[in-house]
Amino acid sequence: MLKNYLEEEGILLDDNIIAKLEIFATKLDEWNRVHNLTGAKTIYAIYENIIDSLYPLSFIDVPKTLLDVGTGAGFPGLVLAIALEDTTVILSEPLKKRVAFLKYMRVDLELENLTVEAKKVEQIDAEPFDMITSRAVTNTELLLSLTKNISNNKTQYLFYKGSRVFDEVKDISDKIDYDIIQKNLRNYLYIKSQI
Repeated sequence: MLKNYLEEEGILLDDNIIAKLEIFATKLDEWNRVHNLTGAKTIYAIYENIIDSLYPLSFIDVPKTLLDVGTGAGFPGLVLAIALEDTTVILSEPLKKRVAFLKYMRVDLELENLTVEAKKVEQIDAEPFDMITSRAVTNTELLLSLTKNISNNKTQYLFYKGSRVFDEVKDISDKIDYDIIQKNLRNYLYIKSQI
């Protein structure tokens, strides 16, 4: 069923990746009934979040390393880790019940490319990432500041934003090379470099 939704959006993935995404969706639906991990309360809402997470694959440069800030129940970081098997992905999530779910999914789906860090992003100690992603965490300027120690001039950013993104980039537009890709109510802020 998810495969049909993905194909309608032009997202073409191998069957084994789609199978893992289906397992993730089913497990998240089960866990969410008990642990309240996400606002996506139905399998269809989870599918919508998966599609939202994957849509940027149509326009980004695929990174070798990726950090997802404030992963929550797995959007977009866990979904991207499933789809980008050759990308090393680190998920930064401080909330214990979400960390437990993310670690469970890492083992259940045998995601060797994935590490779950039970930390806030400012506590992450790593080499600069090729890409840093975030959805619904904080404003753009603060995200750039919080990640300055784990980024460099080649780091790209992908922030999943709403309508406020236009106000957020006004004050920093002279400091970043960026595109805003709009799809329905989502605005994907793709920062290619900092100036």
